[in-house]
Amino acid sequence: MAGESVTEARVFKSKSGTMPYRIFKPANYDPKKKYPVVLCLHGAGGRGNNNKSKGTEAFIALSALKVQKQYQAFLITPQCPVKKQWVNTPWKNGSYSTSNIPISKELELVVQILNSVEKEFKIDPSRIYVTGQSMGGYGTWDIILRYPKRFAAAVPVCGSGDPTQAKSIAHLPIWVFHGSKDSTVPAKGSRDMVEALKKAGGKIKYTEYKGIGHNSWSRAWKEKDLIPWLFKQHNKPDAPDKK
Repeated sequence: MAGESVTEARVFKSKSGTMPYRIFKPANYDPKKKYPVVLCLHGAGGRGNNNKSKGTEAFIALSALKVQKQYQAFLITPQCPVKKQWVNTPWKNGSYSTSNIPISKELELVVQILNSVEKEFKIDPSRIYVTGQSMGGYGTWDIILRYPKRFAAAVPVCGSGDPTQAKSIAHLPIWVFHGSKDSTVPAKGSRDMVEALKKAGGKIKYTEYKGIGHNSWSRAWKEKDLIPWLFKQHNKPDAPDKK
């Protein structure tokens, strides 16, 4: 209906492959205005090809009516195929090397989806955000490390990245979340990234939930300061860093 926000299931196709994704469109979209966009990367439980997964805690929280009334934004949640990963590294290993592990085909498709949405709608290039949980937490670290100027802020939840490359994202506002008792993705992965970013002079915030296991995303997106913090971040739109 006119004037209502819409979540649409789509299938992206390119020479690189095919990927289902869902896009949330703000109510009363005005092509004369510029809108922020949040890329939401799901965990292992969201994999498939039916485009009916519950997506991410971020997608649910950010699409809520009370949030959209204050922070109108596009939301994108791609769906990774079964048995594939956003980053091809074992989750229990924590930190990894981007030099030894190339960007996955799946994450390349995510970037192409983001590019296509930017072409179709009036997106503010200075307000492109990324978040993800678990496997998507890895994907969040990986995409900002490989595209360090593309995003205005990142929220990786229970993931890990490459601490040796922290300097490349030291300029980027990042809020990291993890549970101290996470046995699926050890908290050391987040701790290593946070420590490396602190040493690099990074704009880093870290929240570790004592005694919490793998589902730290449930608490993260209930933090009253997280959504306002996210949407106030901007970067320089003249440095899109697209590949």
